[in-house]
Amino acid sequence: MQSEKLKDIVVNAMDDMKATDINVLDVRERTSVTEYMVIASGTSNRHVKSIADNVIEEVKKNGIRPLGIEGGAGSDWVLVDLGGIVAHIMMPAAREFYDLERFWTDGPDVVSE
Repeated sequence: MQSEKLKDIVVNAMDDMKATDINVLDVRERTSVTEYMVIASGTSNRHVKSIADNVIEEVKKNGIRPLGIEGGAGSDWVLVDLGGIVAHIMMPAAREFYDLERFWTDGPDVVSE
């Protein structure tokens, strides 16, 4: 599956679960590890987990298996590695503290919601 389509599936899955501040960063020119980073916030640890679970469920429906999942119940940050897409779902305090967007400021924004 192309990364563009997978990116849309991830963003829609996050949006369906009411994730906030969804930000897609195009990092193709900056790293060979992935093509896009999708960063979103949840309102509670349970919400973060639910968003991540929905992302995983939706990509599996489309024949994609995550390469790795870090974090889980009680975590303030869950990372879902889908190869061409890396999804970060975080509590606002963790997102502000780690400020991942700052590390990729030279990469063009694709979507900001």
